Amino acid sequence: MTRVTLNQPLTLPCGVTIKNRLAKSAMSEALGTTDNRVTEALPSLYGRWAEGGIGLLITGNVMVDRRALGEPNNVALEDARDAALLKRWAQAGTRQNTQLWVQLNHPGRQAPKGLNAENVAPSAVPFNPALQAFFPAPRALSDAEINDIIERFATAARLVKEAGFSGVQIHGAHGYLVSQFLSPLTNQREDDWGGSAEKRRHFVLQVYRAIRRQVGSDFPVGIKLNSADFQRGGFTEDESLAVIQALEAEGIDLIELSGGTYEAPAMSDNKRHKESTLAREAYFLTFAETIRSQVKVPLMVTGGFRTHQGMSESLAGGALDLVGMARGLAVEPDLPKRLLAGLDPLHAVKPITTGIKAVDRMALMEVVWYSRQLKRLARGVEAKPQESGLWAFLANLVHNGVGTWKTRRLRA
Repeated sequence: MTRVTLNQPLTLPCGVTIKNRLAKSAMSEALGTTDNRVTEALPSLYGRWAEGGIGLLITGNVMVDRRALGEPNNVALEDARDAALLKRWAQAGTRQNTQLWVQLNHPGRQAPKGLNAENVAPSAVPFNPALQAFFPAPRALSDAEINDIIERFATAARLVKEAGFSGVQIHGAHGYLVSQFLSPLTNQREDDWGGSAEKRRHFVLQVYRAIRRQVGSDFPVGIKLNSADFQRGGFTEDESLAVIQALEAEGIDLIELSGGTYEAPAMSDNKRHKESTLAREAYFLTFAETIRSQVKVPLMVTGGFRTHQGMSESLAGGALDLVGMARGLAVEPDLPKRLLAGLDPLHAVKPITTGIKAVDRMALMEVVWYSRQLKRLARGVEAKPQESGLWAFLANLVHNGVGTWKTRRLRA
């Protein structure tokens, strides 16, 4: 059997080929306008990454509904008003035969207080007491509203394809709406959308089917999915496997494995993983190995990779098909070139802390600190790998406060 290397191409079920085995996972850029339009900063940023040698770029989450934002300055995609800038973004990010996929998302209940007129979710389940100061209690969605959101995912996917992007990824992880439907903690419905594991996955299957109807069979459609919620009574690995098998049967092209939510941020917190897991670098590699014998759909594992050797050995082991990375690319946009040449990253990725316990328990700083680095890259300047987590938090507090006020004022 031939040993798979980082330099080898990968052909997806739809027939599209990714030029190597390195993929950028989604990071929140927050580079949209106050009214959630595309800006020139996005082509600038993604052009820089495309020149860095990576095989697949997945954008930060693009919202499918302007009324449901995850944070200020998200891009929301509902219609063709940004067609020209979307095309420039697609052209920049597909240089050098790079695949550029748009991650489509709806935050559900996971949106900060004051940003949206209201937060909605499968069920009216609030966050735990420690986070209720940050996130308001949501309202349960009606059946009609659920079907509207499904069609919004499909419309956004069609617009993405028309603009020249290479594919789309459904965000089904990290506690956002699709993930909320899958988890028994946040989906306590007793209708067609909940009440059993099979019914809880009905929403994501309908989203996938609606997207596929709009983009056809030869356009890549993937999903980012939790291996588990890492919360007692939440979405389990067995349930995740069942979702993956159902999506594979539908024809999905790529499954990116991650895990956790803002309440249990396993996707970025190495304290939540065993020493043996950290030594192997990939946080979710064990789950990938567990399901590899049961599914043939291409798997991407993101989280924990630190060295060329760790990536190469994980790939050669056969449990994954793409090595996902994110934070390293925020401080080192040319990192893929180094890895493909057999070199390690210049900068070590480490947890970002502020010294404020309530903040550091969340995955919040992994979004905040790195989004500041992305803004620097988009301006054509270098990142600041040593920037203080506390300084970044305070600066973002001011920025988000102003951004939330502007967003609400715009809608008033």
